[in-house]
Amino acid sequence: MKFRFAYSTDVGIRKKTNQDSLCISEASTPQGDAIMAAVCDGMGGLIKGELASKTIIEALESWFADELPEILRKSDPAEEALNSWYELICRENERILSYGKKYSMQLGSTVTVMIIFPDGRLAMAHVGDSRLYRMTDSEITQLTEDQTFVAREIAAGRMTPEEAENDPRKNVLLQCVGATEKTLPQFLISEAKAGESYLLCSDGFRHKISEDEMRGLLSPRFCISEDKMREGLTKLIELNMTRRESDNITALLVNTI
Repeated sequence: MKFRFAYSTDVGIRKKTNQDSLCISEASTPQGDAIMAAVCDGMGGLIKGELASKTIIEALESWFADELPEILRKSDPAEEALNSWYELICRENERILSYGKKYSMQLGSTVTVMIIFPDGRLAMAHVGDSRLYRMTDSEITQLTEDQTFVAREIAAGRMTPEEAENDPRKNVLLQCVGATEKTLPQFLISEAKAGESYLLCSDGFRHKISEDEMRGLLSPRFCISEDKMREGLTKLIELNMTRRESDNITALLVNTI
């Protein structure tokens, strides 16, 4: 399996700094190609969110370079990756939390990371409310679960999606890396197929646009080149800002070939 990828990020119309961070890493191995993509959103209401998101991205990039070769030699690389990512997230949570305590500040970040292995297996780890979507020409599927107050209330039947949209607590996170003593990530192992698009984004990217609008510009039939992918992402970010999205806006798109 081969890959195309593109990304776009913008500080947005209100904030002075971009607290989002991202990475994309590829490797050619004897078994075939592998690709890792990640988006982290430093918490806008917390001090130095950009430091927290960048710290996690740097840890993931080091993991890809240093640990992936050994993981690829395991009998189940996807499961090994999740075990390794759990340790990484716990380690970075402790590091960011300790840094915040040392300097009397609060740090925090979401993280959504996926890897597609040469055999087509997809592994994902997720904390917070950034998202990973899988797109085909006919549908879009959210693979992550928002770890937010309103998502919990909707799942429990105590709130409707319409009520959640207007609730003042809709951006309250139940989980993020670096803000609490314990972090509980969501993990997923799935199968990636050629001809799919995978979108990772911070919450600022999807507040003001619909899933149909995402699929309309980013589904596989439009992903014929990295230029077209980047063009679609840029149009959606501009649409967000036209609709007065106030957060940082970041999106990363991977197309399987």
